[in-house]
Amino acid sequence: MEVGALMEIVIQPSYEEMCEEAFRSLLQEVKKKPTLVLGLATGKTPAGLYRRMVESHRSFRRMRFFNLDEFFGLGPEDPRSFRATLKRELLGPLNVPARNVYLLRGDVKDPNRAAEAYERVIHAVGGIDVQVLGIGRNGHIGFNEPGSSLGSRTRTKTLDTKTLVDYAGIFASPDEVPRFSITMGIGTILEARRILLLAAGRAKADVIHRMVEGAVTAEIPGSVLQLHSRVSVFLDEEAASKLARREYWKWIYANKWRVGQ
Repeated sequence: MEVGALMEIVIQPSYEEMCEEAFRSLLQEVKKKPTLVLGLATGKTPAGLYRRMVESHRSFRRMRFFNLDEFFGLGPEDPRSFRATLKRELLGPLNVPARNVYLLRGDVKDPNRAAEAYERVIHAVGGIDVQVLGIGRNGHIGFNEPGSSLGSRTRTKTLDTKTLVDYAGIFASPDEVPRFSITMGIGTILEARRILLLAAGRAKADVIHRMVEGAVTAEIPGSVLQLHSRVSVFLDEEAASKLARREYWKWIYANKWRVGQ
């Protein structure tokens, strides 16, 4: 990361190359701390990063894992739940011991109490070392929808209409997507020591432009990452296509070795 930089922008020609760069960054952190605490986003975009973790045949068994969010109302065995997805696509193949896995459940009777307990567990393990994020078309990180408090903690959250549409693909229709979620808050996310955000595709170009080059505002929750001291944003060319300073960001990343990074 550039000396003094708050937000590193990494633009790669394709989704696969973007995921490869994100994996290299994660691996650097793991080498420094094999017991690293990793926060996991779920969705199509980080799947390429997780696939590389599995295919690397490296051991990540000493790490601890937390998930970012979950649909409220889905049990842990529901294949559409983020908990089941992460176990199926990442944690199971990595053979991570159950004692090192802390995943939100969507079937709890008292979600607010469960959210408070989750915060306590995060604190007990020393906090999140690296948090993986995606970003929604409306700017949400986790399920912190537009208008969310920038200091919010893990809590329940009502999902925005755009979010329901975006997740309709894993349900029979938008009407079947749960309207509520449990999510790490923006304040919780900002306490992670390192953040890796991945975004790909032309559909994300507008929100990436607003997140990276626009004002910090609750209307684009991801824009708060401009204030974090160690955040890297990994983009493919399509997601980066509306950045006014696209060529500048590329030059910085290609030449950061000149300042010892």
